[in-house]
Amino acid sequence: MKKRIIALLLVVSLVGVLFAAGQAEASGPTAAKPLVLRYAHMNPASSPNGLQATYFADKIAEKTGGAIKIEVYPASQLGSISEMAEAVSMGSIAMHHNTYGGLQPLLNDLGLFDTPYLYRDVDHLLKATDPETSPALKELNQKLIDTRGVRILYSFYFGTRELTANHAVYSPKDLAGKKIRAIPSPIYLAAVEGMGAVAVPIDWAEVPVALSTGVADGQENPVSTLVTSNIYEVQKFAMMTDHIMGSEPVVINEKVWQGLSAEHKKIFTEVARETRDWASNYVLQNEAKDVQTLKDKGMKIITKADGLKVDEFRASVSKVVNDRFGAAWGKYYEMIAAVK
Repeated sequence: MKKRIIALLLVVSLVGVLFAAGQAEASGPTAAKPLVLRYAHMNPASSPNGLQATYFADKIAEKTGGAIKIEVYPASQLGSISEMAEAVSMGSIAMHHNTYGGLQPLLNDLGLFDTPYLYRDVDHLLKATDPETSPALKELNQKLIDTRGVRILYSFYFGTRELTANHAVYSPKDLAGKKIRAIPSPIYLAAVEGMGAVAVPIDWAEVPVALSTGVADGQENPVSTLVTSNIYEVQKFAMMTDHIMGSEPVVINEKVWQGLSAEHKKIFTEVARETRDWASNYVLQNEAKDVQTLKDKGMKIITKADGLKVDEFRASVSKVVNDRFGAAWGKYYEMIAAVK
């Protein structure tokens, strides 16, 4: 009887030790032993896109008490935009931001969110690209998770794309035969070709050299990017075509996400919303200032008031987009149009 009691006590003691070990393991990262995640992107650290990545990382460190540390690698340090997207899928990079078109190598349908002249205003854009509430994005986000192991965590407004060149452009006919750099994805190629130009797919890291050497005659980007990347040094004219109102998705590897505790997932979600609002407001507040900076740097700004035929660009681009993507993406376009 005594032997049985001793054996029982040993078993209970062993179970207690195992339970305690399990609890220690389940307690997760700490400030002394933090979980370190790599966040890679293509933008300069000082750009709005780069600043929001730093903002997110700082807030995560603050709200997890240093238990999670996000190391940010800007300016394509860890590869091209397509390479970084693939790296998130493979898990060698935990987080990344890109254009929706830039994520097409992971899931082609994501490119539809960068369709030219798609959104009514910035509020409509942010609602249509909210992974928590947008019917279209919720559906495609789940597909991205299921097929590539990547989750869209949040999206932020990063500006409205404008055209730059070394000659004045007023209508699509002025771009005939001109080589305009495009993000290497189908929707961006269609946008540039719809504007009347020859689309040249070039990774962002190579754009300044391509423009200075004549490999490309122009490019298109939000005014904030034109400023932070010093595009005014190699381009003389900026045309306010407003052809793509864009939000950038921030993605996270799904295994990393599922490895977070419920508490840390909640923190990530809260910080994602806060960062989305901070970054979007930052860009909106600085757009007029960025246009003035471009003027001060010597760029000629051409607007509708100066004779820029925005309606001709809209009609020309929309025709190309509808011909190439209308059949496949019409359902999603309707879902986006219905967002209030």
